[in-house]
Amino acid sequence: MDILVIGGGGREHAIVWALAQSPNAGTIYCAPGNAGIAQVAECVPIAVGEFEQLKDFAVEKKVGLVVVGPDDPLADGIVDVLEEAGLAVFGPRKNAAEIEGSKTFMKDLLHKYQIPTAAYEKFDNFEQALAYLQSQKAPIVIKADGLAAGKGVTVARTMDEAEQALRDIMESKVFGDAGSRVVIEEFLEGQEMSILAFVDGETVKPMSAAQDHKPAFDGDLGPNTGGMGTYSPLPHIPESIIEDAVENIIKPTAKAMVSEGRPFRGVLFAGLMITPEGQVKTIEFNARFGDPETQVVLPRLKTDLLEVFLAAVNGNLADLTLEWRTEAAVCVILASGGYPASYPKGLPISGLDSTDDTSIVFHAGTSTNEEGACVTNGGRVLGVVGLGEDITSARQNAYKRAESITFEGKHYRTDIAAKALK
Repeated sequence: MDILVIGGGGREHAIVWALAQSPNAGTIYCAPGNAGIAQVAECVPIAVGEFEQLKDFAVEKKVGLVVVGPDDPLADGIVDVLEEAGLAVFGPRKNAAEIEGSKTFMKDLLHKYQIPTAAYEKFDNFEQALAYLQSQKAPIVIKADGLAAGKGVTVARTMDEAEQALRDIMESKVFGDAGSRVVIEEFLEGQEMSILAFVDGETVKPMSAAQDHKPAFDGDLGPNTGGMGTYSPLPHIPESIIEDAVENIIKPTAKAMVSEGRPFRGVLFAGLMITPEGQVKTIEFNARFGDPETQVVLPRLKTDLLEVFLAAVNGNLADLTLEWRTEAAVCVILASGGYPASYPKGLPISGLDSTDDTSIVFHAGTSTNEEGACVTNGGRVLGVVGLGEDITSARQNAYKRAESITFEGKHYRTDIAAKALK
C-alpha cells in the first residue's frame, strides 16, 4: 500500500521511519518532508496548507492511506477535504480537531463532563481579562485560545510577567488571530506527563507514557519551546497513576467527544500534571502525535504502525492489542542558536553519517543546499534518540550521539530525563 504522510518535522520523520518497517508499506510519500525524511521516503514539494494540491496528488498516486502530522491542517479541516475525495485518512475531522484548535472549547468540554483540569476563566475582551487577572495571584497561566506553534502558553511567575503576556497576546497580537481569546488558568504544581493514545470513537489504545521538557534551558528555565527533549517510559511514576489518567481523563474525553457529535479518530495526546497529592489533571489536549514525544514512543512500539493506522481508519481498533518493547528511549533536541527567538538558517551540519544500534537521528528542521549538503532550516534542527535497556543507558547513548553532531550555534539541554534518575 502506498502512503502519503503530510508534514516535514521530527514527528513526521519518526512516523515515516516506523511506517517504512511495515511489510505492507509500498512507496511512502511525504509532503513537504525534510532532508532526513528524503532518505526513507519520496519528498513532494507541497506545503501542508495546500489542501487541493495534496488531494490531487493523493488521488493521482492512488495512495491507500494519508497520515496527517501537524496541527494546523487538522484544525483547518484537511481530513474533511481528503475524505470527500474518497481517500482513507488517519487523523480527526475539523470538528474533532477543535479539541486542540481552541483551548476554550477544550476547557469547556472538560468542565461540562467533569473531567479533571485546572480552574480557568475565558475572555475575548482585553480590559475584562486584565481586570480578572489583577484579582488573581502569581504564579498563573496565560494561554492564547488558538494554535500558536506550541508557544502560546505563558507560565507567569510574577503579575508583571502575566500582564505582559496578556498584552502580547491580546493587544500586540504576537500570535495573530490565535490570541483573539485567552484562557487564564490556575497554575498547577507537580510532575508533567504526556500520554498519547490511538483513538477511534470511544475505543482508546494508550501508548507508553512520556515526559517532555518545554523550557529552553537546563533546570526548566527560560522561555517555552515546542519541546527540547523527552523520554519513555517513566520509571519514577507509578503505573497506577498512568492507569488513572487513561481511565479518568482520556477515555471519558473520547466518550465526551462522541456525545458532542464530534467523534475523534486519530491520536489524542493528553498533556497532564501529577499534583503533589497524586491527582492527575489535564493541562491540554492535542489532536495529533506530539513532537518530540513521537520520537521516543514509536521506536518502542512493536506492533506494526501501518496496521494500527488502518485499524483506526476502518473502525477495528478495539480488536487490536498494542505490544511494546521493554527498552527505553531518550530524545535530545539539538536547536539553532537563538531558538526559540530568531535564529539563522542554512548552516552546514556535520556528523550525521555514523550509524549504530543505540541511537536514531530524526530530522526536524533541515534541508539540503545547492551542493546537496544537509543544512539547518528550523529552530529545532534534530532529535537525537538514544536507546538502551533503561533510562540511564538510553540517556548516555543519546548524549554521546548528540555530541558527535555539530553545526554553528548548536544548543541543547543537558538534563533531559534527569528527573527519572532521582
